[in-house]
Amino acid sequence: MFKVIFLFFISIIVFSGSSQKSEFSDWRGPNRNGIYEETNLLKSWPDEGPELIWSFEDLGFGHSAVAIANEKVYVTGIKDSTASVGTLFTFDFEGNLLWEKDYGKDFTLNFPGTRAAPVIVDDLIYIESGMGAVYCLSSKNGDEIWSVDFIMDLGVDSVIQFGYAESVLVNGENLICVPGGKENNVVALNRFSGEIVWSSEGFQEPATYNSPILINRNGQNLVIAMTSGSIMGIDSNTGEMYWRVEQTQQNKIHANTPIYSDGKLVVSSADPTEKSGLVQLELSEDGKNAEVVWRNKKFRNLMGGLVKIDSCIYGSAYMKNDWQVIDWNTGEMLVQNKDLSGGSIIYADGLFYCYAERDGEIALVDAAPDKFEIIDRFKVLLGTKEHWARPVIDNGILYVRHGDALMAYSISSKN
Repeated sequence: MFKVIFLFFISIIVFSGSSQKSEFSDWRGPNRNGIYEETNLLKSWPDEGPELIWSFEDLGFGHSAVAIANEKVYVTGIKDSTASVGTLFTFDFEGNLLWEKDYGKDFTLNFPGTRAAPVIVDDLIYIESGMGAVYCLSSKNGDEIWSVDFIMDLGVDSVIQFGYAESVLVNGENLICVPGGKENNVVALNRFSGEIVWSSEGFQEPATYNSPILINRNGQNLVIAMTSGSIMGIDSNTGEMYWRVEQTQQNKIHANTPIYSDGKLVVSSADPTEKSGLVQLELSEDGKNAEVVWRNKKFRNLMGGLVKIDSCIYGSAYMKNDWQVIDWNTGEMLVQNKDLSGGSIIYADGLFYCYAERDGEIALVDAAPDKFEIIDRFKVLLGTKEHWARPVIDNGILYVRHGDALMAYSISSKN
């Protein structure tokens, strides 16, 4: 049975607030594409990097990025790996810890720590744990409103090898997640109650590690989701699967969120095999079919993410000093830079922010179809373990999470 703590007065509050200005925080920016709609940011940094205005060093284990809404900063961590309990931390913009609240078991096996960035809509926070449970929490105090467990409630056989890592997808009153498996492969939940709205059957494939996206193809709204061997296009209103394209990876790791533009999708997986690598799909006019346009088997981006600006894709190879500019239309490499370790990438105000996963350097980059030039760089000195959490930019502040540490750097040119 679903665990639902959903009182009538809470629903009144939720719906009565719908006429007010909406608060929203999502994975990889407002459109899930790694692009942050910020302006008036610094075009260069001091030798020691931008000013560190505050930090916090007691988050515990975690790789999850921050979420920002309601004039607060939210992030998750596991303070005690023995207890394996996930905690939601909430800060004000000065870095003061306002409150923390445990929400449930989280992942402490392979590379222990929280995975998914919280998603926030108004007063509700949605967290998917590495153990495969979705929690709806109050943004005011972290109290649980409802929760759904993939194994107990949706019949998933077991937690995937490295723990669930998707940030759930909001679509109106629905919340879309990918448990994997056969019966409830992709599921839409009512985001106010946790009840199932629709369920899409799968191919008995386990879930993977990326986050789904919502696209519109000539009026047809589609969820683009992945499991360990498939890219799928699913009707966002009914759950009907329109198409599937095989996409493989030897360790069943697809950790990059797909990117979409003008009827075409690009997905990146780190394998040189026939049905892997960097692939572009073209959707039919009604979105109900998809065909492979090109594959680039040489570019092996496992989990750093991609950004598309104009006619190019920007990203790095996994664990290598290999950043590339790739032609969106052909898949061919246009520019290569080997002066920075591979990692994650985001974009704001005309420049790229690249976070090297191996040595913790953050670089400010000017890139275009004919260049990839590092303007400035600095090293993240606080924190522990892997540099896997994605940076976030909000209101002129660059938020960087490294294991148990959260840092806030001022990158506004107005200061």
